[in-house]
Amino acid sequence: MRIARFTIADQIAYGTVDGGDGGDDTDPSSLTITAIDGHPFAPFERSSAVFPLADVRLLPPVLPSKVIGIGKNYADHAREMGGEPPSTPVMFLKPSTSVIGHGDAVVLPPQSDRVEFEGELAVVIGRLAKDVPASRVADVVLGYACANDVTARDLQRSDGQWTRAKGFDTFCPIGPWISTKVDVADLAIETRVNGQVRQSGRTSQLVHPVTDLVCFVSSVMTLLPGDVILTGTPAGVGPLADGDRVDVVIDGVGMLSNRVTSPS
Repeated sequence: MRIARFTIADQIAYGTVDGGDGGDDTDPSSLTITAIDGHPFAPFERSSAVFPLADVRLLPPVLPSKVIGIGKNYADHAREMGGEPPSTPVMFLKPSTSVIGHGDAVVLPPQSDRVEFEGELAVVIGRLAKDVPASRVADVVLGYACANDVTARDLQRSDGQWTRAKGFDTFCPIGPWISTKVDVADLAIETRVNGQVRQSGRTSQLVHPVTDLVCFVSSVMTLLPGDVILTGTPAGVGPLADGDRVDVVIDGVGMLSNRVTSPS
C-alpha cells in the first residue's frame, strides 16, 4: 500500500495511491488517490472520494516531531568523506521545519557556497516506540519513503558539527508517499541530478541495517508516530545549483523529485 498526504480544494487529507507501481517509469496519469477517513496511524477506512493524482498536490507524507539522521552508514560514502564506517551508528537531528514534500523547492541558503544532495531511504515510525527489540521492529514501522538529506557541506566542515549544515528550511525532502509492506533488505537506490545518475547503491550495503537502526535509536529516545529515521546515503554526493532537479529513486518505494532554487 502507498499512503500519501495531499491537499485539494484547500482540504488536507491522507489517501491511498492506486495504479502502476509508483516507480520512475509509472505514467502519472494512471494513478489515483482515494481519501481515507482518519489517519494512517490507526485503523482506517477508504472513503468514496477518489481523485486523479495529477489533480492533487502531494504534501510531506508525515509531520514528524523529529527526523533522526544516520551518518556514514554506507562504507563507500564514509570513505569518500575521509573516514571509515563507524562501529556504532552516528546520529544527528534535523528539525521538523526542514521537511518538505515531493515537488517542493529546495532553497539554497545565502550562508553556504556548497549545498549537496544525499539520497536516502527513510523509515517512517507508525506507533510509539521505546527500547524496541529486533523482534518488534516490524510492529512499529509504518513504512518507507524516499528522502534527501540536503547538506551545506562547507558549513558542516567549518562548524565541526552538523546541526546548521543539515537544519535549514527545505533541507529534508521526504516523499512522494509512504510505501508499506516493503522488504528493504536489498533495494536499489539512485540519486539523479538533471536526469544523470550521481549516486547508485543498494540497501543491502547499509553498515547498520534498518532493524538495527530502529533498535538503536529507540534505545536513546522515544519515537513518536510520524517520526522519521534517515538511514544514510551511498557514495557520490555532490553539489546542487539553482535550477537543478533532484530525483531520489528507490525500487518498490517511489521517486521523490524536487527543484533547487535560490532565495527570492
